[in-house]
Amino acid sequence: MSGSGTKDAPWLLRTPPGTSEYTMYADREADPPLLVCQVGATKLTYLLRAVDDLVAMLKEHGDWMELGAADEQKPAKEGTVEAWGRAETNPVGGWYGQRKGYRGRFGMYLPPLLEELGLVELEHRPRGNRLRAV
Repeated sequence: MSGSGTKDAPWLLRTPPGTSEYTMYADREADPPLLVCQVGATKLTYLLRAVDDLVAMLKEHGDWMELGAADEQKPAKEGTVEAWGRAETNPVGGWYGQRKGYRGRFGMYLPPLLEELGLVELEHRPRGNRLRAV
């Protein structure tokens, strides 16, 4: 494992296609607890509970699911991890992303963390990647 997931020792991750590197750590002291994702100079935050919620959804789904990463301002492709991460029907009733204007890309940045934690199998193709619970 690349880090312990703390601010001082974040996980070092790569996007599913392997083209970009970023870090992520769990801020358990935040209210609510957050995942802090640093991509270059850009900081994104997601609810920490997204890890457990996404894995539970994938287990229930029972098959491969397309990632479908998209910026907040763009619509998410239906039936993708990205669409689920902002759907009113998910366990939090909307966006897991917490920083207004930067709430998207859930389908890009969460799956590599789940893979790092050994919770999913993730594809690493140039486009159209998918994941499934293990």
